[in-house]
Amino acid sequence: MKIIGLEEHFVTADVLAAWRTLDPRLQDVALQHSDGGEVGARLADLTDARIAAMDETGMDVQVLSLTAPGVQSLEPDLAVALQTASNDLLADTIRRRPDRFQGFATLATPEPAAAARELERAVTKLGLNGAMLFGRTRDRNLDHPDNWPIFEAASALRAPLYIHPQSPAPAVREAIYGGLGEAIDPALATFGLGWHYETGVQILRMVLAGVFDRFPDLQLITGHWGEVVLFYLDRIDNMAGPAKLARPVSDYFRRHVSITPSGLWSERYMRWALEVLGPDRILFSGDYPYRFTPQVEARQFLLDANLTERDRAAVANGNWERLVADIRRS
Repeated sequence: MKIIGLEEHFVTADVLAAWRTLDPRLQDVALQHSDGGEVGARLADLTDARIAAMDETGMDVQVLSLTAPGVQSLEPDLAVALQTASNDLLADTIRRRPDRFQGFATLATPEPAAAARELERAVTKLGLNGAMLFGRTRDRNLDHPDNWPIFEAASALRAPLYIHPQSPAPAVREAIYGGLGEAIDPALATFGLGWHYETGVQILRMVLAGVFDRFPDLQLITGHWGEVVLFYLDRIDNMAGPAKLARPVSDYFRRHVSITPSGLWSERYMRWALEVLGPDRILFSGDYPYRFTPQVEARQFLLDANLTERDRAAVANGNWERLVADIRRS
């Protein structure tokens, strides 16, 4: 059984340096998890040590992506330069080990037209399989019309966009997640809950703003079993009327959104996802190196899951390979 993981991260020294120069209010609070230590070393490695870690957990292929928050908080010129450098590095890495690596492009959303052009280059010239986005670009939400050139390019290319968590805006962190203490505040705003609400709301905003009506071939992927939204789709369907949508909100998710576990090996969450979206909308991811736990093998989770053999193969690799086969390279 070939296992392909879609949320497997790297970082470069230049990107880390750019993050460090940002005004502290623009810095992602998760930077501390990526800058230094064992996780930082694993993020920087794109060679044999990473492959050895993959072997430990039973992951055959990693779809590599620049870790959060990408280049979306940076000034436009710097973001554009770093998107090019990151994607060229990614393409070189894949050329050396095409049997073990694939890639999601980095996009400079502060300059949407340049990001759209880069997505086309990444897919048609570099052989990457879509892109990873991180919700807001500073104060600009993902559904903002400024971002629509990116969605237009992705729809035309049929290149999937993986929507990954980033930290909530500073004002939201202070109002909703703050006041509990230095140890609790950043945890609650990120992996405790904030990341997941933030990401789910960004995708929901895209639906309510009519992005998928405008770009019917656009396909999204998101992690953590759907970033909370799947658990409330029955109620969220009431938003279709006020938003004047052509279909129920849940229908947009079933047609346009695929999900992954992000290393959350939960049979219970998987059962819910299967019931809501069906087996053809579930892909795989380990969230390397943040959820790297070799004692809990990715392969073993799939082998133990209550799935038919057909659905097990679809989740492990088939659903992703179907999306990739649909990409228009020319």
